[in-house]
Amino acid sequence: MSKRTSLPSDAASILKLAARSMFDLFANAAQGMLLVDRTGHVVWINEAYKRFLPALGFEREQDFVGKPVQDVVHNTLMHKVLETGKPILVDLLTNKAGTFVVSRIPLRDDHGEVIGALGMVLFDHPETTLQPLIGKFARLQRDLDEARRELAVQRRPKYTFASFIGSSPATAEVKRQARRAAATDSTVLLLGETGTGKELLAHAIHAASSRADKPFIGINLAAVPDTLIEAEFFGVAPGAFTGAERRQRDGKFKLADGGTLFLDEIGDMPLALQAKLLRALQEQEIEALGSNKVEKIDVRVIAATSRDLKALVDAGQFRADLFYRLNVLPIRVPALRERLADLDALAESLLEQIATRSGMPQRELTPAALQRLAEHAWRGNVRELRNALEQAAMLTDKIRLDAEDFTDVLLTSAPSPAVPWRAGAAANERQGGSTSPLPQRIAELERESIRSALAATGGNKVSAAKLLGISRATLYEKLAAMRAAPPEVS
Repeated sequence: MSKRTSLPSDAASILKLAARSMFDLFANAAQGMLLVDRTGHVVWINEAYKRFLPALGFEREQDFVGKPVQDVVHNTLMHKVLETGKPILVDLLTNKAGTFVVSRIPLRDDHGEVIGALGMVLFDHPETTLQPLIGKFARLQRDLDEARRELAVQRRPKYTFASFIGSSPATAEVKRQARRAAATDSTVLLLGETGTGKELLAHAIHAASSRADKPFIGINLAAVPDTLIEAEFFGVAPGAFTGAERRQRDGKFKLADGGTLFLDEIGDMPLALQAKLLRALQEQEIEALGSNKVEKIDVRVIAATSRDLKALVDAGQFRADLFYRLNVLPIRVPALRERLADLDALAESLLEQIATRSGMPQRELTPAALQRLAEHAWRGNVRELRNALEQAAMLTDKIRLDAEDFTDVLLTSAPSPAVPWRAGAAANERQGGSTSPLPQRIAELERESIRSALAATGGNKVSAAKLLGISRATLYEKLAAMRAAPPEVS
C-alpha cells in the first residue's frame, strides 16, 4: 500500500512547494534556462541550454558560467530586469545562436529585494513554430515603419529659398533678411499682405536652419475655433474632459519639439490665450490641457500676420509683451505690385506647377498678356495670380495665353481705381451710359467685391472675410443671400 503525502497546512510552505514545482516544470519544459545573480553574472544553466553554447562561441560550460550575461549572450535584456525589477514575459531574442521566444523573470528574497533573474527559452526556431505570429508581427512592424517614413516626409520643409521666385530688388532684400534669420535661432515675424508667400518663406527659413532635419509644424490661427486653440497648441491630457481620449494627445508645440513651429495669422489669436503663448515662448515649457505636468520643449517659432500688430496693440487687442517677444527679427514680405519685375518668372513657374498638377500642356504668356497682368491691382498677390493663371488655362486650349484670355478672369477681381482700363469704363458710364438705382449699384458692388475676395484667396472664406473687413458670419450670410437671389437678366 503506497504512502500518501498531504499538502502542508501553512501558506508559506504551500508557496514554496508551488515555486519548486513550477521551477521543475519550467526547467524540464523550456528549451533552455539560465540564472544570473544580482550583479548580472551567469550562475547556472540547465542541460537543454548547453546545446546553444557552441553557437555562442563557448566549448565548455565553465567558460560560460561566471561571466557577465551581456558579454556571453548578445542582445540580452537580463540586466534590464535586474535594474527595474520588472519581468519581460514574452520577447524575441536574436543572436548568433538563432532567434528565440524568451521570458525573463526577476528573483526576490524574503524582503522583496531583487537578488537575480531567471531567463527561459520558451521556443527556439520561432520562424517555424510561431510562423503566423511572427508574420503578423513583421507586417505590423513594416506598416509602422512606413507610417513613420510618411510622417517624416510630411513634416519636412516643402520649400527652400529657391522656391521664392524672383530677382527684383525687393525680392533679393527679403531673401537676404530671411537667410540671416535662418542662421539664428531667434523668433521671426513675417509681415505682409495675404498671398505674398509668408508660409513659403517660413518653410525656406526652416530648411536653411540647423533644425532642417527636425519637424516643421504649422498652424493657421484664423482657421481654428477659439475654443480649440489651447488644445491645438499645448495638447490634451488623458481624460481631461468628458469625451476626451484616454491617451495623451500632443499639441503643436510638442510635435515641433526640436524643430520649428509656424504660427500663421498670429494677429487672430484670442487675447485670453496670448499670455499662455508668451509663457511657452519665454520659458520653453508647456502644460497640456487638463494636466499639472510641465514639459520642457525646444521650439523655434516663426510667426506671420497680414494685420497691423502695432495697431492691434494700441487698440488693446494684442498684448504688447507678446508683440515684443515675436518682433525680434521682423521681415516684411513685399506685395506683388512692389515686385512686378518678377511677374514673368513667377507666371512661368506657376504655369509649370499648374500643368504638372492638372495634366494639361504647359501654357505660355504673350507679351500682351504679361502687360495685361502687370496692369492689374493684385490685391490677393501671388495667390491671386495663380488663381488667374489656372482659370485662364482651364478656359482655353491655346498654348499661348493672350491678353484677351484674362479679360473675364480679371474682371472677377476688384480692380484699383487707378487701373486705366477700369477708369475708362467708369468714365463711359458717367458720360451717359446706363445708370442703375443706387441700392442696385451697391448690391452689385458688394457681390463683385465678395467674388473678388474669394478669387484672391482661392475660395478660402476665412481669408476672404478678413480681406473684406467683415466677420465670417457676415460673409456666410451674404453668400447665402447671393445663392438665393434670382439670376440677373441682361
